[in-house]
Amino acid sequence: MVPFTTFEQEIKSYQQQQNAAARLAEIVSDLWINQGVELVLFRNKILHQRPSSLLHLHSHNAILTGTKVRISDVLEVAGIIQEMELPPATIDLGTLTMDFRKQQDSEDSIYLFVRKRLASAIRHQPFPAKDVVLYGFGRIGRLLARELINTTGDGKQLRLRAIVVREKIDTISLRKRANLLKRDSIHGDFEGTVDIDNEKNALVINGITVYVLSSTAPEDIDYIAYGIQNALVIDNTGAFREQRELERHLKAKGVDQVLLTAPGKGIPNIVYGINESDVSPGETSICSAASCTTNAISPVLAVIDKELGITTGHVETIHAYTNDQNLVDNIHKKYRRGRAAALNMVITETGAGIAVSKVLPSLAGKLTSNAVRVPIPNGSLAILQLEVQQACTAERIHNILLNAALGGPLVEQIKYENNPELVSVDIVGTTAAAVVDAPATIVSSTGKNIVIYVWYDNEYGYVNQVMRLARHLAGVKQYRYY
Repeated sequence: MVPFTTFEQEIKSYQQQQNAAARLAEIVSDLWINQGVELVLFRNKILHQRPSSLLHLHSHNAILTGTKVRISDVLEVAGIIQEMELPPATIDLGTLTMDFRKQQDSEDSIYLFVRKRLASAIRHQPFPAKDVVLYGFGRIGRLLARELINTTGDGKQLRLRAIVVREKIDTISLRKRANLLKRDSIHGDFEGTVDIDNEKNALVINGITVYVLSSTAPEDIDYIAYGIQNALVIDNTGAFREQRELERHLKAKGVDQVLLTAPGKGIPNIVYGINESDVSPGETSICSAASCTTNAISPVLAVIDKELGITTGHVETIHAYTNDQNLVDNIHKKYRRGRAAALNMVITETGAGIAVSKVLPSLAGKLTSNAVRVPIPNGSLAILQLEVQQACTAERIHNILLNAALGGPLVEQIKYENNPELVSVDIVGTTAAAVVDAPATIVSSTGKNIVIYVWYDNEYGYVNQVMRLARHLAGVKQYRYY
């Protein structure tokens, strides 16, 4: 007979969970602000999350991992971490709590277990902070500004110091840019304050002065005059793609590194989690974060190629329309993109198939690719049609990708979803580069032809990949427990 619980008991149980989640949110905020310690939950960001969102994340990941980790257990672990004086670090509360529950032989209490597991974090020596300049303030630039400000913490990591635009700066343009940062039709309101300092030509974001500079020539800017030293310039304009063009940034006073948020020519193209070892922290002067699509498909392709071997394949992306398309029919330098973006599905080219070979050389010459732009503003889908060397089943593919999402080097890049009702709007706001749609997987009767559907937030998911690469490139290293 199923145990009977009263309505009052259920209400009391949920209230206890809400209280635990609310207390957890307080600890997460306190650790970040005062120590620069970021707590995540099964690789999901939980800073500034509401208690209900924390409970949802906890429940969702408990199902995926098949563990019975209670929110009260997670809170207890967070409380122990709060008592430790840790340097800047990223610690996965879900993984740490789950690791404790899995131990069978140890007689350690949860207190001793956590202290022992994080002992090496205390000895970890963080690198100096890095000044950051955003060159451009469009869709990607504004989301990067939000992330940089939200992750300023104690100021010992990446620090947004300036934004450069190519238009003239005046009171009206400052106000417009402040409003665009505050409110976003896709990603919602910025949960912070944005004020204007007309005397300094600056935005004051969460109390931090961020200079807004105007220039059409990157080499002419004197960042040192604004107290900016050895800065990392994140170029998100799309205007400069080649090495000689991007080197113009390095001629400016106060700059020593450049990161391009688009595929680059003649420079390393990096997908964080795959080939970031190709650039040296604090030493490489210029590199590219590749494209949103390349960041989405490369992690999944890397896992499948390693486990099953990819013989050949085709990548079709169903991509949200972007700012380079016309709102209404008009002439465009590229075919079809001149037709109204919000009214048409538009077949267009993508270099993702070739770009993947730059980060995964084993796939060189094996992939073709194309794209269809569709009338939605954000949230895209990549369909991977692959022929593999080892015959497999859908179950094996699911196990391979689930394991990659839960452990190993690609836990930040791959998210696994088993929801048969998943649609594009559900992807908006996802920090992972790729979201595997498990129920949509197709395997042929031979087991060697497979189709994997990979969703991605082509704005926010990509921005999080750019942030990961920026930290690596700048050498702002921190202890991680994942």
